Amino acid sequence: MRQWIRYPKTAGEHSRQAHCDLPDGTYEREMGKEGFFGPACHFHHRHPPTGWESFDGPLRPHAFDLNRIEAASHTPFKAHPLLHNADMRLRWWRCGEAMPGLARNADGDELLFIHEGEGSLFCDWGHMTYRDGDYILLPRGAMWRIEPKQPTLMLLLEATGNSFGLPEKGIVGPHAIFDPAVLETPQMDEAFVAQRDGPQGSARWEVWVKRRGQMTTIAYPHNPLDALGWHGELVACKLNWRDIRPLMSHRYHLPPSVHTTFVARGFVVCTFVPRPIESDPGALKLPFYHSNDDFDEFIFYHRGSFFSRDNIRPGMTTLHPNGFTHGPHPKAFATAARAERKETDEVAVMIDTRSPLDIDESARAVEVMEYVDSWKTR
Repeated sequence: MRQWIRYPKTAGEHSRQAHCDLPDGTYEREMGKEGFFGPACHFHHRHPPTGWESFDGPLRPHAFDLNRIEAASHTPFKAHPLLHNADMRLRWWRCGEAMPGLARNADGDELLFIHEGEGSLFCDWGHMTYRDGDYILLPRGAMWRIEPKQPTLMLLLEATGNSFGLPEKGIVGPHAIFDPAVLETPQMDEAFVAQRDGPQGSARWEVWVKRRGQMTTIAYPHNPLDALGWHGELVACKLNWRDIRPLMSHRYHLPPSVHTTFVARGFVVCTFVPRPIESDPGALKLPFYHSNDDFDEFIFYHRGSFFSRDNIRPGMTTLHPNGFTHGPHPKAFATAARAERKETDEVAVMIDTRSPLDIDESARAVEVMEYVDSWKTR
């Protein structure tokens, strides 16, 4: 562990605690290290830190409307690439029909987030159903396919050369946020046996394998999902956001890191779910302005009205590269100051990455160029 240089000091007009009882007429900005885990300083500004007049250059914040991507495919390896770096690859997949083959990602674990749709997933371990709001974690090398009951839209997140794990929950204990007991695993049920022993079992199948970004097709004269049983600790699993019980404080706005759901090398996956808004009169009631200079911040908006954003609807995403201050939009800030809302209703997936993200052409094609101006008050 790094031994940070820490020397708590104060100057001028300031609050006694971060995010609470700010001096009248001031706007707090947090400048910190290690994405809310390291040392930090809190400044109190006369004007909103996002009150820029113009923004020219590659650092600009981005918004992408994935609702405008309409093309579908029968394989996840033809999904639309959105963002990537050395640690992860993010794609957007629209699938309306049963996959005619099996997918196998040899480059890293695969995390699926179901935005819309329902259906069945078959894999080495068996069968499970899926619905909107599900995370499905498939270990590296797993063979799998889906049979949508309804057209399915999902985010696909690859932990390149790495694996997903659960966050360290510290003093709140391992059962906080979500109990690992709620994680569902595939079953060798009637649906799995039917595809193994029925006509599908003796049909010709292809397995599409991605390794080092290149595709290989392996053909079998039978269904490779023909396991009679299994035992062990490595298994696919499913978690729905409805089973997440977020940490809360009525007197203090907690940082987004407390909503971490999965961790991998170089990035974390957080889930924002509905919760009561802080009720203490002196507590901030929405995300604070912050200079997150160590991580890029990506958010996918799944459902509801995101309480710190304007003009963002489900199916849209935002990307805030590290290096500039960002925070709530002016209208959202004013609403929070009046304490008009008592609870949030949004569901969103946030991915914070240590290394900068590169934007792929599929995302560039659906970018909302005016997003950079959404913080302007005039």
